[in-house]
Amino acid sequence: MVELIEKLQKYFTLPFVQYAMIVGLLIALCSSLLGVTLVLKRFSFIGDGLSHVAFGAMAVAIVAGITNQMLIIMPVTVASAILLLRTGQNTKIKGDAAVAMISVGALALGYMLINIFSKSANVAGDVCSTLFGSTSILTLTKLEVQLCIALAAVVVVLFVLFYNKLFAVTFDESFSKATGVKSDIYNLLIAIVTAVIIVLAMNLVGSLLISALIIFPALSAMRVFKSFLSVIICSAVISVVCAAVGLMVSILMSTPVGATIVSADIAVFFIFWIISLFKRG
Repeated sequence: MVELIEKLQKYFTLPFVQYAMIVGLLIALCSSLLGVTLVLKRFSFIGDGLSHVAFGAMAVAIVAGITNQMLIIMPVTVASAILLLRTGQNTKIKGDAAVAMISVGALALGYMLINIFSKSANVAGDVCSTLFGSTSILTLTKLEVQLCIALAAVVVVLFVLFYNKLFAVTFDESFSKATGVKSDIYNLLIAIVTAVIIVLAMNLVGSLLISALIIFPALSAMRVFKSFLSVIICSAVISVVCAAVGLMVSILMSTPVGATIVSADIAVFFIFWIISLFKRG
């Protein structure tokens, strides 16, 4: 145990580990804030849809030889979030069908583009690391960390400023419209912020595991707490702690970063589920 602590202390003196921890905790915090709203609005799968779109956009950036892939991934993912919101309101194409249609299409096209046009000698490895997370979280530059801090600060500030409106839209959209709340604008805000979080989280957990980062902390908190504010606070704490534990275990044991963090989230979910059973008893 003492050796593990000393090893961790040694690792935390390294700048790249400090960068990874900062970015990981910020992404976990932002994901948990939006996760509660998305779960309660039954729009959890938007994470899957947008993460697959982000993968498709990344494939286009790789094929086009664009060094700063964020220039392609971010606007395409945000535009897709808006499209999903508008399409989901169409009576002919329901929300879940719209998510499935866009996500599967983007994932298939992205994989096809990478296979046909990629110049990499290890296409399968590149795709696997993108889908399930990679060690790129440990190679972040100072500029990328600063960008993540800025975007995370914007997400938190927006959530705090519009907390009451988001609360109203989450629980009773029809009533909020009747009272004059422009629910369409706040739904759009939720979709755009979710898109930003997903793009930030790609390096941490990979495209296929982002939804777990959004959903599990919220579901865990809902097992024990009932009020909206208490669920959000508990979800944020769970998400940040699991991200920190996952990153430390990943560094010490050389396990995949994304899978390790999600495994920690799953373990906490079962703990909270057992606690909820005792509370009912």
